[in-house]
This record gives sequence, structure tokens and C-alpha cells, in this order.
Amino acid sequence: MSFRPQPAPPDRPNRCQLFGPGSRPAIFAKMAASAADVVNLDLEDSVAPDDKPAARANVIAATREIDWGRMCLSVRINGLDTPWWYRDVVDLLEQAGDRLDQIMIPKVGCAADVYAVDALVTAVERATGRTRPIGFEVIIESAAGIAHVEEIAAASPRLRAMSLGAADFAASMGMQTTGIGGTQENYYMLHDGAKHWADPWHWAQAAIVAACRTHGLLPVDGPYGDFSDDEGFRAQARRSATLGMVGKWAIHPKQVALANEVFSPSAAQLSEAREILAAMEAAKARGEGATVYKGRLVDIASIRQAEVILRQAEMIGAA
Repeated sequence: MSFRPQPAPPDRPNRCQLFGPGSRPAIFAKMAASAADVVNLDLEDSVAPDDKPAARANVIAATREIDWGRMCLSVRINGLDTPWWYRDVVDLLEQAGDRLDQIMIPKVGCAADVYAVDALVTAVERATGRTRPIGFEVIIESAAGIAHVEEIAAASPRLRAMSLGAADFAASMGMQTTGIGGTQENYYMLHDGAKHWADPWHWAQAAIVAACRTHGLLPVDGPYGDFSDDEGFRAQARRSATLGMVGKWAIHPKQVALANEVFSPSAAQLSEAREILAAMEAAKARGEGATVYKGRLVDIASIRQAEVILRQAEMIGAA
């Protein structure tokens, strides 16, 4: 372990982030009644330019009028290369209720992007006397974003989470695909004449996880575009969970249950984690630093792995 240990990420469940356009207020109550851990009301890509002001007003009203329960309530603002983002921030901070938890910043390419939003948010908070600071989530969806991912992760104490936005990321990288996440037909290797498909998002996800874990953020996988493909969603979510991501976006209500399923520890995982801790306690009593559990070596690192699983369950009330 380094002399400077990794800071702990925010202590909140983040299995599923459900998105909904700010231009469709009729669905807000349904989003609030869902099983998502985070709700993202969107002012960016899902809202047409002419609808931006009305969508912003809808979202502000929703922060005050709808009971969001224990969810993390987040709003995705417009990108810093647009004429809308500053008004998104100012109006939200001046007019939204205290229930607003987080601002999601899209298309972040460098630490200075986060600094710009932080400076504006801080000024408005001071002017309005807001006592509960707004948190940030950033989306990595460009070549610049992934190249600067660690400096972005360290850019502000407001940062809580970081997501991968697959579609814009693919476009920025010049990838030959129109798919949003998942397996890509032409990304394969041949072995004895048979095709074996690899994961083109793996390296970007791993970079995001490393940056997030280094700086105490929650790493989150982004959208899976084909919401008719449940098994495809599950497969990508399982890969993301295995890499260390804590959750995934839902762009359709049916994906909420799928994300919660994958990113919630199973009964078997919980049982094994408890058994590993018990085995290590017994080893410690014998003066041993390692032991054998079900035919495999477990040691102090295994304790940390087991504790991660049990803490996940505790946060979602499954322990």
C-alpha cells in the first residue's frame, strides 16, 4: 500500500443512473418511483435546442415539487462549448430546491473544464447562501477526456463520480461504429477460423476505474443503446462490474432492474464473502496471515475484497 492511501469513494449506492429528458416532465414522477439509485434529468443531448429553456424550467420545478425519496438527484447540463451551460448552472443554483444533489458535466476534456463549472457554481452558492455544496459527476466522451482522465479525476473536491459516454467517445476516437456500447461486430480475432469477439471499451473503462479509485470517485459505465437486448446489457454490465465499476446508465426504464441485478451482490457472493472473513479470522487466531478456502489461497487482500462486497450490500440494504 502506498504511503498515500486511496481515498474512499462517496458512500452511496450507484447501481443504476436513470436518464430522462428535461423536456418530458410527464415522466418525472415515474422516474422518482423507480428503483434507480440516481436519477439524471437531462438538459443536454436528449433536448432539442428550441426546447432548452422550457426543459430547464421543468427540471427546476421538479426539484421542488416531486418527492425523490432517497435517490441522488442529478441534472446533466449542456456542454461548455454551447451557449446554454452557464444559464443551466446559474438558474439551477439560484432557483432549484435544496433537494438537488449533483450536476453532471458532459464532454469533459481537461481539468480546466471542471474548474470553470466549479468557479461558477461556487460563486452562485456564495451569493445565494446555499449551505449544502453541489456535487459533480463528469462524463468522459472524447479522446481528450480519456487522455486527461487522471487530471480530470483530481480537478475538484466536488467530484463524486465519472462515467463513460460511449457514443460521443466513439465518434471522437474515429471508431467505425454507430453502436452505443456493447460488442462491435468487426472487433474480433480469429483462432482456427472461428471469430472471437473482444471488448473495445475495456481499456477506456479500466482507465476510468483507475483514475476514480485513485482519487476517491465512483466509476460508472454509460449507456447501452439497444434497450431491446437484455442479455447484451447484462453482458456489458457484468464486464463493467468485474473491472470495478459500480453501476451503469439506464436509458429506458426496463434497464433499471437489469443494472440493479448485476451491480447488487448476489446471495452466493455475500455468503462467500462472510465465509472468507470467518476463515481469515480463524487463521489470525492461529497466528497465520493466509489460509486455504475451497481449495484456493486467501490472505489479507482477500479480506479487503470481501469487505467491498459486504459494504455494497450494506449500502443497498441487502446485507
